Amino acid sequence: MSPPLNQEQTQLSKLRFPKQCPLDDKELLLKIRHADTRSYGFNLLVRQYQQRVYWHVRKMVIDHDDADDLTQEIFIKIHKYIDNFREDAQLFTWIYRIATNECLSFLNKKKRRFFLPIEDVGQQLEAKIDSSPDMDGDAIQKKLQKAILKLPDKQRLVFNMKYFDDMPYETISEITDTSVGALKASYHHAIKKIEEFLEE
Repeated sequence: MSPPLNQEQTQLSKLRFPKQCPLDDKELLLKIRHADTRSYGFNLLVRQYQQRVYWHVRKMVIDHDDADDLTQEIFIKIHKYIDNFREDAQLFTWIYRIATNECLSFLNKKKRRFFLPIEDVGQQLEAKIDSSPDMDGDAIQKKLQKAILKLPDKQRLVFNMKYFDDMPYETISEITDTSVGALKASYHHAIKKIEEFLEE
């Protein structure tokens, strides 16, 4: 069985890569790497990727303010290292790799900073699902959100990218530096765990 989608998740599932971007990667990079158009080019990059990066992060950290702050930090890091991008991968893959690493790092720091066990962090995030106006829906839909929170962080990340963003395993593999076989196994286990939780 496939877990049900609430209204927000349906919207999230539509946040996939557009068939046509206003500028392709090469045009963006040419503008960013030219002194006269660097700022303009980077502003275009932010405009093109900011919403997708925000929701990629938001699905992991749940809280809007945390997601907003983290998104800004991610683009600061992208700006800092964009000249090191060697174009041996697609630009969005490189951006998502940075966003993913920053996201996992943020969650790990949060646990260490407050000396919280994983269960307590999960309870905090569950409380935010109940209180957030963005996380509306009936009881079973909120239960799905809470079931996803019970997955280990990396497995939750893989589930989100595959289930909500409909990313190919090959793309997720490039982003997470994990084999396609391991990703398929992780996603399968995530689905089983979520189904078991929803059936309780």
